[in-house]
Amino acid sequence: MSTAWTRSAVVLAPMAGGPSTVDLAAAVAEAGGFPFLAGAYLTPERLRSDIADLRARTSAPFGVNVFAPSPDEPSMTAAAQEYAARLAPWAAAAGVELGNPRYDDDHFAAKVDVLVEARPALVSFAFGWPPAEVVARLQAAGVEVWTTVNEPAEVEWAAALGVDGVVAQGWEAGGHRGGPVDTGREQLPVRDLVREVRARTDLPVIAAGGLMTGGEAAEVLAAGADAAAFGTAFLTSPEAGTAPVHAHALTHREGTVVTRAFTGRSARALRTAWTDGYGADAPAAYPHVHHVTAPLRAHGKATGEADLVHLWAGAGHTRLRPRPAGELCLTLLRELAAAR
Repeated sequence: MSTAWTRSAVVLAPMAGGPSTVDLAAAVAEAGGFPFLAGAYLTPERLRSDIADLRARTSAPFGVNVFAPSPDEPSMTAAAQEYAARLAPWAAAAGVELGNPRYDDDHFAAKVDVLVEARPALVSFAFGWPPAEVVARLQAAGVEVWTTVNEPAEVEWAAALGVDGVVAQGWEAGGHRGGPVDTGREQLPVRDLVREVRARTDLPVIAAGGLMTGGEAAEVLAAGADAAAFGTAFLTSPEAGTAPVHAHALTHREGTVVTRAFTGRSARALRTAWTDGYGADAPAAYPHVHHVTAPLRAHGKATGEADLVHLWAGAGHTRLRPRPAGELCLTLLRELAAAR
């Protein structure tokens, strides 16, 4: 049994691209939860700094999540260019020039070096499998290694890689699908996924996907999970770095959709004119599409135009309880204790 995070069955999910902050992670840690820092989209230097800052704020253990490199196929650039051509008139109307499609691995090797040096309690990977030598390096440094799965059959792959645990991300989850294969097809809801994953492995399991209350955490624990991850639930906490336009939309809009419209990788977001008008055209081409749309999304955040922003949201976002992160974590822990 894994030991790094067992001080708490309430986990703060990593939320890359802004919402994940040191302040948020520290507040959850001090309230008795197990927080993740999101390492994706950060420079290696910023990741090192964030880890040091969090350690200065709390002595509690924490995890870091990074993206494993996605595949790069020649067809992805062409597909992203075709998508950019469809988006171009809309972007021009907003006064924005789209970016160029390109591949990058998000400084993967350099971030692994940082994590081996910094030795957080746990490192989780999304978007793909980490190379076996990376798993071995981290474990040799005393770091637990976890991977994200969206399909039950992916568990055997993870076990063969020698990881210490899996994050079972159900269909309800907000943000990107974190498993190694972006099928685009509807997948299992979190409770069913946990049951099937548990039937296939004795590895520890963190359940993620639309969870908003401690009572819902108790349900996934009863299904076989060892802990429950909360992401969307913390998006409106003042410690989160959620853009104001995003936070407002979470409590003023309803309806989510899984779409490749924003980044070229399937992700659950609030429905907008962008998802409705262009989602069907978006190819499976991450990070190529991500770089195409980044200027338009940044413009939407800066100007408060919600229809131009990737409004990541789990399926349970209408049950948001805006409150300080430490207070919310304590509430979740109390609800979980009462429900078990």
